[in-house]
Amino acid sequence: MTNIKTEIYEEKAVLIGLITQNQSEDRAKEYLEELAFLAETAGAIPVKKFFQRVPFPNSRTFIGQGKLEEIAQYIKLQEEDEDNAIGMAIFDDELSPLQLKNIENILKIKVLDRTTLILDIFAKRAQTAHAKTQVELAQYQYLLPRLTRMWTHLERQRGGIGMRGPGETQIETDRRIILDKISRLKDELKHIDKQKQVQRKNRGKMVRVALVGYTNAGKSSLLNRLTDDNIYVQNQLFATLDPTTRAFYLPNGTKALLTDTVGFIRDLPSQLITAFKATLDELQYADLLLHVIDASDPNREEHIEVVEKLIAKLAKPETPVLRCYNKADLVYPE
Repeated sequence: MTNIKTEIYEEKAVLIGLITQNQSEDRAKEYLEELAFLAETAGAIPVKKFFQRVPFPNSRTFIGQGKLEEIAQYIKLQEEDEDNAIGMAIFDDELSPLQLKNIENILKIKVLDRTTLILDIFAKRAQTAHAKTQVELAQYQYLLPRLTRMWTHLERQRGGIGMRGPGETQIETDRRIILDKISRLKDELKHIDKQKQVQRKNRGKMVRVALVGYTNAGKSSLLNRLTDDNIYVQNQLFATLDPTTRAFYLPNGTKALLTDTVGFIRDLPSQLITAFKATLDELQYADLLLHVIDASDPNREEHIEVVEKLIAKLAKPETPVLRCYNKADLVYPE
């Protein structure tokens, strides 16, 4: 038998961030480290980071023309060696359709923003029909205002008044298709939400505890320890999308339910918060929230703030929150 060597292709990427009057150099570097982790989680290989110091983002190209040309030149040089060719540029912000179009015209490679990257990871992680439906809805909601960019190759045919052309017609057709899909997916999620409400009622009056925290803080590990379970645990972002509920007993012998929820992250796309409403509703019904914090994270104070803001938005104000500091062994190895 002949052994066939298969090679897994991983796209190489450059990462781009801004240093502005509202974002210091240190903060911009921290954010690009997180973006690199996101890129690696999605399966990309970050090879270089670019920063630009500007008062505010450029409305047409996000970064300045000179910096874009510098990045384009770097990408062109890398093309000389096929093994080092850059496949995508990832920006640590949400880009407008106009910015995406203009940047792609200059860099000549695939351009992603932070939101697209997170949506891609969620799509990769989704396992159940519920999670897949939620992610699909978020993707279509994000795609809808960006349809025009997908049809730039037909611009020459559109012309002015009386010269609509097939491109614009196709955009309208695609918009109707996507709106229909969004409507159908919302109906599916409403049906799922009703089923979950019935499940919650069937659980009776047991104490409900929900795990919340920044992504990769260790919520699933804590659930495993408290319930003697063995759910999937990995040093990855968004390893858990679907809420996992397990029974466990409190020290006084009372039976309780512990639910692991999707991890939060800075600037979590609004489409995902909307799409995962049925999942995040677990916070509404919880009697106690365990806020799991990575004690070893140098940015933990900022991450605590991110989570607490989302808790304030998604949970009942009277629900008690208990902070649980995890990964202490990484802070004090001895």
